[in-house]
Amino acid sequence: MSAQIAHAFAFSLATTLMATVVIFRAGDGTLSVAPAAEYDGDEAAIVREIDPFATWETNRRP
Repeated sequence: MSAQIAHAFAFSLATTLMATVVIFRAGDGTLSVAPAAEYDGDEAAIVREIDPFATWETNRRP
């Protein structure tokens, strides 16, 4: 999934579930999204963490 689609999906999932989600790079280089509570992979693979309770400035891209 592209970075743009991954970010859009992550924001949608975070606000729907009202839970923190992570965007991470899988072993084959693709981006994936999962709830943070269910992610048990390498922390170095996390590209971004989206918290639906944070302010907009905290969640925007660097």
